[in-house]
Order: sequence, then structure tokens, then C-alpha cells
Amino acid sequence: MAREIERKFLVENNSWKIGRQGLSCRQGYLVTEEEITVRVRILGEEAFLTVKGKTEGMARDEFEYRIPLKDAEAMLRGMSRCGIVEKIRYHIEVEGFIWDVDEFLGENSGLVLAEVELEDESQVPIFPDWLGQEVTGDVRYYNAFLAGKPFSRWKK
Repeated sequence: MAREIERKFLVENNSWKIGRQGLSCRQGYLVTEEEITVRVRILGEEAFLTVKGKTEGMARDEFEYRIPLKDAEAMLRGMSRCGIVEKIRYHIEVEGFIWDVDEFLGENSGLVLAEVELEDESQVPIFPDWLGQEVTGDVRYYNAFLAGKPFSRWKK
């Protein structure tokens, strides 16, 4: 069984972005229930189907499978239950930890999140100076939530 353990943070400034190239990412959700989500993602020229279990603390079960790009495009067009999340994903190494920084586009424009996957919940990553508030466990920052309730529609 695969287990995803991650922490998620808001990003405070653009210093992380200098000289970096990201990958285009589009994703939609076929199932968005409390106990399970099923996601289709196109990242660059690759496509994936991901099944995630219920989040417990920082962890949840996760199973990800590479699928044909044309299948992913068809699923996003015809089977996504809510909106499509569009973003640019950057991979940034900071002292042995890989941070995924997502710069959201479209209706989620203005939101930038960073997440780091851990080997276990007690592991403490090196925190780069561009991190802001931790939002681990705040469902508003889950991509599945953002697909149906985009950041641009939140009351500020």
C-alpha cells in the first residue's frame, strides 16, 4: 500500500521562482468524497490517474498510475465532476527535501502553495525562507476543493 505524507504551506514571495522553469499541470476530479478522491492529471506531456484515501493528520493512502495522454484529456473533458485546476508546478530541492511549488492559474490565480512529501510524520524538513503559513489539513487548500470552489471566489 502506498502512503502519502505531506505538509502544505502558503508561499509568501517570489524568491523561489528565480531562474526556474515549471511544468504545466491540468487536473480534474472524477470522485470527490470524504473517504476517496479520484484525480486525473496531465503534467507536462504525461498523464496520471490517482486514487487517494481519507486524510488522517498529514497522511493518506495514495495510488498513482500512468495512463495514456489521450485518455486523460477525454476524462478531463467529459468526466470531471467540477472545474479543472490549472497551475504551473515547480520542483525545488532544499537541503535534501523536494518541495513542489504550485503557482495556480485561471480561477485560482493569485494562490501559490508549496508542499513537501515526508518519509514519516515525525520528519522535519528544512523550511525555506519563502514559506508562509502552514495550511496542512485545511481542506480549502486541497486541489479537489479548489476545483469546485476556486480561490478567486473566496471572501477575502
